[in-house]
Amino acid sequence: MTALAVHHDGPGTVQVPGPRRRRMIGLVVTLAVLLALLVLSVMIGSTTIAPSVVWDALFHPSADIDQFAIRDFRLPRTVVGLAVGAALGVAGALIQALVRNPLADPGILGVHAGASFAVTVAIGVFGVRDIRGYVWFAFAGALLVTLMVLALGSTRQGQSPVVMVLAGVCVGAVLGGAGSALELTNPDAFDAMRSWVAGSLVGRPLELVWPILPCFALALILAVAVSGPLNAMALGDELAVAQGVRLARTRVLAIIALTLLAGGATAIAGPIGFVGLMVPHVARWIVGPDQRWIFAYSVLLAPSLLLASDILGRVVLHPSEVPVGIVTAFVGAPVLIALVRRTRASGL
Repeated sequence: MTALAVHHDGPGTVQVPGPRRRRMIGLVVTLAVLLALLVLSVMIGSTTIAPSVVWDALFHPSADIDQFAIRDFRLPRTVVGLAVGAALGVAGALIQALVRNPLADPGILGVHAGASFAVTVAIGVFGVRDIRGYVWFAFAGALLVTLMVLALGSTRQGQSPVVMVLAGVCVGAVLGGAGSALELTNPDAFDAMRSWVAGSLVGRPLELVWPILPCFALALILAVAVSGPLNAMALGDELAVAQGVRLARTRVLAIIALTLLAGGATAIAGPIGFVGLMVPHVARWIVGPDQRWIFAYSVLLAPSLLLASDILGRVVLHPSEVPVGIVTAFVGAPVLIALVRRTRASGL
């Protein structure tokens, strides 16, 4: 099995990379872009800090004020963007493969609505005002609502993707209305929630992220495990069953994975839209319909998009900042319109 395809053009013979090699090269380029954005995310803020200062802050710490800003603010913000972006990207790829709809995103199963309603209850009922407290309410709300949608989407033949989508939309609408009604009862109490609702990477300490990282790791393992069966299911349930795929098991594992990913990301940074929608589409344009490659590219492309949006949000209204969730919405809306208007959307 060769990695090169031979192309004959006139008297000469030219070797061009085969599909696998092109994908590997693209993956390396994407990784390089992500590494560059990680560095820029640490350097750029209210003031631009030189790379040498960033290096000293990481490996030769001192009491310098710039080093303090890097270690206590910019580095945690960058790590959060990396983790949340990767989680949203893979979650988006999972839900699009699961429901076989290239315009689906993680919020379609009610993940965002469940997390937002749980945070509203935490603030309005239990008086929790700090993100370290209500992040766990958000995670639990996302998990519970997705389990509810999974139960509502069950039929005699197993989990129906169409019914699950409808259940997610309905549950999300109900919880959105209930949360808005609760907020109106005490508007002052929900001032602390505004930054979270807009979707932001600011003020998320690393100790908030570390406990959720094992959930992300487990979800990524599950995503890799179901990538092959999801490829088979893209051809239709009948053909997938003929190839030995256990449909119910695959769907349950995929839903568990995307709930851990999207629920954890939403709990940390708030409901950030369009990342889980755009990135799998871009990955599919690059590598085709193979979910294994789509997941690999999404892990790198999604944090790149999120970090780039966060950097843009820091400089576009300097010295003020625009929350990253608003920036991704501005970037994602035109992309979504372009996707809808395409005569041939990328297939699944």
